[in-house]
Amino acid sequence: MVRVFLLCVALLASGGVPAQTGAGETYQPSSGQPGKDVVWVPTPYALIEKMLDMAQVTPQDYVMDLGSGDGRNVIMAAKRGAKALGVEYNPEMVALSRRNAAKEGVGDKARFVQGDMFEADISQATVLALFLLPDNLRRLTPKFQSQLKPGTRLVMNGFPIPEWAPDATEQASGDCGNWCTSHLYYAPARVGGSWRLGQGTLRFEQNFQMLSGTLNKTPISDARVKGEEISFTVGDTQYVGRVNGNAMSGETKGSQPAQWKATRLGNDH
Repeated sequence: MVRVFLLCVALLASGGVPAQTGAGETYQPSSGQPGKDVVWVPTPYALIEKMLDMAQVTPQDYVMDLGSGDGRNVIMAAKRGAKALGVEYNPEMVALSRRNAAKEGVGDKARFVQGDMFEADISQATVLALFLLPDNLRRLTPKFQSQLKPGTRLVMNGFPIPEWAPDATEQASGDCGNWCTSHLYYAPARVGGSWRLGQGTLRFEQNFQMLSGTLNKTPISDARVKGEEISFTVGDTQYVGRVNGNAMSGETKGSQPAQWKATRLGNDH
């Protein structure tokens, strides 16, 4: 894995070279070939299964892959009944992916477009299944934060998203070689700022899914947000609930359980 990573870094630092060209229907990519933003190394099928399992992909999902290569992530998601889209810069890879989807009988659910992954609209995705370098992921993180709906699942092959701790990490079994690790993230609701809770003021500092802050002058603890689900503790009272835009509500757990509601103050959103 280290050798592959160093090769990727070296090629990216040098700007890479144009992707290999083929001859239409006979085009076959080779592992390690350079592309626009990343060297192509195919994700093992055993790990794709693990990634899709961790994301709990169902026919109700819309799965996207950025830098989709030969289309295998998208095709395997489509085999689970999901609608899926791959964004790939190399047009020959796009054509190959479409042929592969047709051969697997999922051409109606697996779609591929030629384009720049950094320009792609990901706002409709419910799952992102990606294999990208840390620098790619760092560059995409603002897009993850601004475009993804709370609760969208992100699953990564090998490399975690820089500065964002995974919600879960698991290992695939079977034939996965050096690429057996899958990281899962849930796009969190944006709750940083000030909220009115009863007669008090609730303030959150947010770092992805992790929260800190105060209720009036009392520090909160064990605070986090998973999609739209939020939980935090003030003293001996735990608050659990859901975020809905500029409002959140739920119940307290403690010696005197009760319902609670909070609304965002001012322009903190």
